[in-house]
Amino acid sequence: MSRAGRRPPGRAVEWEFDKVTFDREFPRGVVTKLLVERAEHGGWELDRVRIGSDGTRRVVLRRKIIRQLRPTFF
Repeated sequence: MSRAGRRPPGRAVEWEFDKVTFDREFPRGVVTKLLVERAEHGGWELDRVRIGSDGTRRVVLRRKIIRQLRPTFF
């Protein structure tokens, strides 16, 4: 196995997760619009969607946590 395709290990990415549940009464288009709005205004991206046997949608959204390093001037 060659090491040419590998990147050196970088800083670990930290994620913030948010769980949202939609009842089966919500049409697919409405759910899509609500998730797009959260993505555009909150910086969320889709991580996982599970559709239960009763028709409920359990959605997990994620966004990166950006830590700002304290500058060292001395």
